Amino acid sequence: MLYRLAFQLALSRIDPECAHVLAREGLRALHAAPGGRALLGALLEPPHPCLRVDALGLSFPSPLGAAAGLDKDATWFEPLAALGFGFVEVGTLTAQPQRGNPRPRLARVASERALVNWLGFPNRGAVAAAARLRRRPPVTAGAVPLGVNIGPSRAAGARGELSDLRLAARALAPFADYMVVNVSSPNTPGLREAQAPARLRPLLEAVREELNAHPRRVPLLVKLAPDLADAQLQELAELALALELDGIVAVNTTVDRGVLSTAGSARVPFEGGGVSGAPLAPRALQVLRLLRATAGARLVLVSVGGVTDARGVLERLLAGATLVQAYTGLIYGGPAWVAGINRELVRAVRAAGQESLAGLIRARAQATPRGAPA
Repeated sequence: MLYRLAFQLALSRIDPECAHVLAREGLRALHAAPGGRALLGALLEPPHPCLRVDALGLSFPSPLGAAAGLDKDATWFEPLAALGFGFVEVGTLTAQPQRGNPRPRLARVASERALVNWLGFPNRGAVAAAARLRRRPPVTAGAVPLGVNIGPSRAAGARGELSDLRLAARALAPFADYMVVNVSSPNTPGLREAQAPARLRPLLEAVREELNAHPRRVPLLVKLAPDLADAQLQELAELALALELDGIVAVNTTVDRGVLSTAGSARVPFEGGGVSGAPLAPRALQVLRLLRATAGARLVLVSVGGVTDARGVLERLLAGATLVQAYTGLIYGGPAWVAGINRELVRAVRAAGQESLAGLIRARAQATPRGAPA
């Protein structure tokens, strides 16, 4: 309630990109202050053990993670984890530093709990990010799993994207608990064309070669757009299976401004970009079900797009997601939003008479007729 009031009275009046920076620096300062971590733990509570998810050879304290985009430059992954996220995915990181698109490039549509972003992968490059990630404690020392999301540098162009991705993967593999190749952002010209199987296959094979050179196994996933036709999504799921990828992250933002009301779209001060948040939820759920039907149990599916509450998280898990991610939901929900969802999930487990979230999902799946919506 306090956050909602602060958002309405103050934060909503600040440029959204500036507000993001303020939130990042404030949380970083609190996390670094003496007693700050203990205070966050006392106020927000770590996820209950019953929420643990085992996937990708990792143990996730909660199925809800921070989506790529919240920590684009790998500068506040530990404070984000302290909010109660079960994992954090940093990036998208590129081999070469880049400024991203000119401002304004981020807009709120608060009436629809949505964002429109045209950021364009602003980051200081993979080598600089690796230096920051080097200081992170490993998962074996209690850190939550860290995903590293990489994409081609804009300067590389289509001709240089293969070697460019290799450089990013090589620099970041030692610090990634899993890696995601992002070819689905609408904010880099021509990038989504890399989702064509003939172009995507060599990119994924190149990244896999770099990861295989690392002594520790690093799972590989690919992130897909919601704007692909169902037949294209099925084809890409088959490609992921053929290449023996570990999973798919679905979905990125949508270029379809039609998911917003006419009034909401008119408030966005730039052309282009992608819509995230509540309006994306129906398509994200549809894509999830399609991918699960195509891949069966052979791929880990990470569902992202439009999750606003615990019911939404549970809906994705029942529809076939292994893990769930959020970004826009945190922006509108505030710092206590993640811990609140974790508590609601624990209540759902107990109300169902189960000992774990995994048990709840299994019980619901057994009770749902084949082919019926979960």
